[in-house]
Amino acid sequence: MTSGSLNARRRERELAELASGERVDIAVVGGGVTGAGIALDAASRGLSVALVEAHDLAFGTSRWSSKLVHGGLRYLAHGELGLAHESAVERGILMTRTAPHLTRAMPQLFPLYPSTSRAQQAVVAAGLRAGDALRRAARTPSSVLPRPRSIPAALALSLAPGLSAHGLRGALLAYDGALVDDARLVVSLARTAASFGARILTRLSATSLSADLVQARDARTGSTVDIHARQVINATGVWAGTLTGSVRLRPSRGSHLVLAPGTVPMGTTSVNIGVPGETNRFVFLLPQPDGRVYLGLTDEPVPGPIPPVPVVPESDVDFLLSMASSVLARPLTRADIAGSFAGLRPLVEGGGRSADLSRKHAVLAGADGLLTVVGGKLTTYRRMAEDAVDAAVRLAGLPASPCRTARLPLLGAASRAELSFVDASPRLVGRYGTEAPRVAALGELDAEFAAPVGPGTEITAAEVVWAVRHEGALDAEDVLERRTRLSLVPADAEAARARVAELVDKSLAGLG
Repeated sequence: MTSGSLNARRRERELAELASGERVDIAVVGGGVTGAGIALDAASRGLSVALVEAHDLAFGTSRWSSKLVHGGLRYLAHGELGLAHESAVERGILMTRTAPHLTRAMPQLFPLYPSTSRAQQAVVAAGLRAGDALRRAARTPSSVLPRPRSIPAALALSLAPGLSAHGLRGALLAYDGALVDDARLVVSLARTAASFGARILTRLSATSLSADLVQARDARTGSTVDIHARQVINATGVWAGTLTGSVRLRPSRGSHLVLAPGTVPMGTTSVNIGVPGETNRFVFLLPQPDGRVYLGLTDEPVPGPIPPVPVVPESDVDFLLSMASSVLARPLTRADIAGSFAGLRPLVEGGGRSADLSRKHAVLAGADGLLTVVGGKLTTYRRMAEDAVDAAVRLAGLPASPCRTARLPLLGAASRAELSFVDASPRLVGRYGTEAPRVAALGELDAEFAAPVGPGTEITAAEVVWAVRHEGALDAEDVLERRTRLSLVPADAEAARARVAELVDKSLAGLG
């Protein structure tokens, strides 16, 4: 294995190697969770790999999720048993083998008010029991995800103090998986792929694709480069159709609001609020490790051109605030919103509402031999990657060993027991796993690096330096938007921007 560090110096060297005409086994276009997963799957099978990303790792949909690792409960309600089981299996793999350091159990509260009929309560309870059956079938232990149960109103209020006590007769309590941060998962996948020799090339925009060639432009120099491959895989998500005419998608928007710490007393327990008139749609209040609370999400069709960064429309804001206020002791207003974000789901074209379209993924071969991966969910990225690489191996006749990613820990991963003994703060361990002491050591060697980058945040200068030296950050926006997620609250990002920019410039200069 080679180094798992990504930085500007490595990018320059590897781009020059490819520009010289070297051919790789697989070129994957797209640096989201699917593309990074494909790069890791292929590289860990012994294939040579180049990943091409127009912007930055996790620039698109992969950083705009609800940060949940779903067990597939919703798919059961749509009769998609296979997809539900697949989701539960992949959730278990993430939480117990590949990324325990980046995942946690999320308690989920389903409060029961007079508006919830006994029949509706029975349906939700039955669904939670079915979800627990999926957990057992996937062999995820109850020590990781406890069994669901009914709880009295007093306990519900102690778990989620912001709930309205008026009319509350109790709640159902269940558990699902959650990510510390979705963008960190993508960065970890890319770095682990790099440790197996994959070339991870951000700021390299694909201008045209074919089965064996990616023509791209380097955003840093303006030069063009041809990347030759035995098989090209298009993993650009909602933008897949812009690079090939053989794919038709119906993107849907999932909007979230960001509530600042202290806005809603939540503890660590999420609250699920049933959408009126829907049998299996919920709005979530999702507490985060940093004290923020995410309020989401919507499921609305998005016609027309795909924007680089989606915005949350006023109609989604109204819907989310109204839904949350229906169960809270203090109704939310626009003044409570510290930030917002929206992601676009790359759903495969089909009839009916976007909320009813299947979340299954598909690996499609065009008439020209180009492979395109579409659909799917963040939770099932690993299986999507496995299917894509299997298809590439068959189509191009590549000599490759079997897939091994179901048991391949990402950089920083360890068992939960081992993580509890890592000599660093719990916050750092939750973001960097076993690498946390190396990040902390930067601050111990230089007191300047131990200080936070701005008021109201625990993120230190050492984490910015680490992002540039080891995580492929090339400018301040990479750090603010995707390595630290400070930009989820614009005011936090602005308060830290000057210091982050200074640290990034110094770190890039130090790389030579």
